[in-house]
Amino acid sequence: MADGKTLWHGRFEGDASQALRELNDSLPFDRRMYREDIAGSRAHVEMLGDVGLLEADELRDILEALDVVEAEITEGTFEWAEDDEDIHTAVERRATEITPSAAKIHTGRSRNDQVANDVRLVTLSEIDSLVGVLGALIDCLLRRAENAHENGWYLPGYTHLQRAQPVGLAHHLAAYCWMLMRDIDRLQETRRRADVSVLGAGALAGSALPIDPHLVAEKLGFSSVFNNSLDAVSDRDFVADLLYSLSVVGVHLSRLGEEICLWASSEFNFVELDDAFSTGSSMMPQKKNPDIAELARGKAGRLLGNLTGFLATQKGLPLTYNKDLQEDKEPLFDSCDTVRLTAVALTGMIETLKFNSTSMKDSADSPYAAATDLADFLVEKGVPFRMAHSVIAGLVRESLENGDDLVSLVAAHEDLGPDAAELLAPGVGSRRDSHGGAGPEAVLSQLKALRELVGNLQ
Repeated sequence: MADGKTLWHGRFEGDASQALRELNDSLPFDRRMYREDIAGSRAHVEMLGDVGLLEADELRDILEALDVVEAEITEGTFEWAEDDEDIHTAVERRATEITPSAAKIHTGRSRNDQVANDVRLVTLSEIDSLVGVLGALIDCLLRRAENAHENGWYLPGYTHLQRAQPVGLAHHLAAYCWMLMRDIDRLQETRRRADVSVLGAGALAGSALPIDPHLVAEKLGFSSVFNNSLDAVSDRDFVADLLYSLSVVGVHLSRLGEEICLWASSEFNFVELDDAFSTGSSMMPQKKNPDIAELARGKAGRLLGNLTGFLATQKGLPLTYNKDLQEDKEPLFDSCDTVRLTAVALTGMIETLKFNSTSMKDSADSPYAAATDLADFLVEKGVPFRMAHSVIAGLVRESLENGDDLVSLVAAHEDLGPDAAELLAPGVGSRRDSHGGAGPEAVLSQLKALRELVGNLQ
């Protein structure tokens, strides 16, 4: 490799074409796996020493060389060569320049099992990072929800984007906490399936040398070891799992972003964005735009594209390794980076939001928003719900068509009266204290449960 040859040059008489090199080389995007690649090489050569395939001095020299390579890449002093087609080639080439013993670094190993293991290590690390970032977003939402509950802030709940029933702001924000907790659960399940060492599978059929894959797995901290070498080098299900999980995260962040876009509009006026987390217009001086929320909404399409594109790449691949699998890294890295940055930006935006509680309250205090409470009032007196629904719907229709005050109509109705009319008074709020409901006691229990779950993420 130091003489400009590839790892596979021995099979060919001539050099690869420039077009092949540019299409084949993955170094521009897989160099970010250098820590994982070097960690895998350390564990592999330590195993080779343990089973007697490396002398003690050779092992020492290789490990020292790998330390130098890692330091050089980290510090930005590493000199990349034109013939470094991927991170594996670059690390091995430089290590061999440092010590001739590194020529044995690839004993009992193929780039097929090497790259598959690297991607698994990257996936584990990325999931741990993403869980932390999403946990911080949940904690932010929960703190804002706890504060909203203490202040008794409420707003209209919506169905079909039409005002439906009053709900506490805490209940609304907590809904996103539960969504994101499910996302973390999906990520953790994906992590469990990715936590399998595949070093030792070789190119596709294992090795005739006395290697010990279990020892390598133990050194790298994996929970289990592959059972079929063919499956091991070709399996990228865990990448698809992560891309799917991140697509769902993206959909949830998009929904949150859309909510903020609506709330920040003049028509809703439920929130005011902090200057540090919004932008202005190049033409209209009065504008304050929710760009972070809009980008959170837009990034969901990118995440879905990464997932569907990679699934399409995999669909026609026979066993075992095919170069198509090189297409796993760019969508993986992009989706992880996209979700991480979007979640961090949203956390800052929500942390600094100013809630307009008066505007929320005024929008929620319409007597029509309590129509279901009137139906429940009749149900509690023994009236079947369908009949109660019909009675209240008739009063609402009469009020809207004739311009009559709904409160007066309810107070004068023989089956309702003044007690029912009090349910329409501003500030009454939700009476729905059933489990998971919007009533104050139910919400308080919910917030306590969330706080415990968030604490367990630490």
